Amino acid sequence: MTTTDPFPGFHVQAGKAADGPYAVDIDPERAGWGYSSLRVLDLPPGGSHSLATGDSEWIVLPLSGGCTVIAEGQAFELHGRESVFSGVSDFVYLPRDSHAQIASGAGGRFALTGARCERRLPARYGPASAVPVELRGSGNCSRQVNNFGAAAPAGGGKSAGGFECDKLIAVEVLTPGGNWSSYPPHKHDQCRPGEESELEEIYYFEIAEAHGNEGVGYQRVSPSGHGRGTDVLAEVRSGDTVLIPDGWHGPSIAAPGHDMYYLNVMAGPEAERAWLICDHPDHAWIRSTWPDQPVDPRLPLYQAPAGDPR
Repeated sequence: MTTTDPFPGFHVQAGKAADGPYAVDIDPERAGWGYSSLRVLDLPPGGSHSLATGDSEWIVLPLSGGCTVIAEGQAFELHGRESVFSGVSDFVYLPRDSHAQIASGAGGRFALTGARCERRLPARYGPASAVPVELRGSGNCSRQVNNFGAAAPAGGGKSAGGFECDKLIAVEVLTPGGNWSSYPPHKHDQCRPGEESELEEIYYFEIAEAHGNEGVGYQRVSPSGHGRGTDVLAEVRSGDTVLIPDGWHGPSIAAPGHDMYYLNVMAGPEAERAWLICDHPDHAWIRSTWPDQPVDPRLPLYQAPAGDPR
């Protein structure tokens, strides 16, 4: 039985956020905040789904499989991928106040990352070949970031990319088994121009199986003294989400032998769409050790393809 009641806590286990056609359905009302949304849609072979975007902009991102998205009088063919651990995916941006049809001949699982917004931007295709793949950290803090829906960096650097949205920021993070990511712990729960953005965040997890065993990881969020005093220490598995309205978040810990994937969805009230973070003062020193350590040789797990796969 599904429900649209608000969630009782910040760690939402797989199945607890299901509603109607969605395996995950998190909107501002259920999360108790103002902007960020995430839906995960499972389509059987030959299945289709109609989406009204309402007051939010959305990115349709294949997690597994491919699909056709029809919107604004255009048909966008998404090649997709076998799984989140096999490659970068192409995607489609959908504007607010629109309707879309998502159909999949072979079936698949599709993330819909959303944010309430004001501007109505054009629907458009994002090729996998244009997604910047960034390696962040080093040693056992090494991870890979697929910046498909990142905000353009203030300094103009290329690694973090930049895809135009009004409010939405969305990226994928892959952490090899045994590593820590989202580390050092950081926050973005205050508006401090040029230093920190105010952003709500959703983490959606998939953990790789190994030797026939289900994968597991761990997520920590600690109170920052702002907002709702978010405090989480959770064992996370595939399909789980963690809601972060405020607080220091990290580490995200991948158990040895089980690579961890998480999709980050962020949005907030500020006029400027930017990802500006503040490191936890007790742990920020770890960054100074990274230049003396090699990046984990298992990374990247994969690169973006050289060209448009269609």
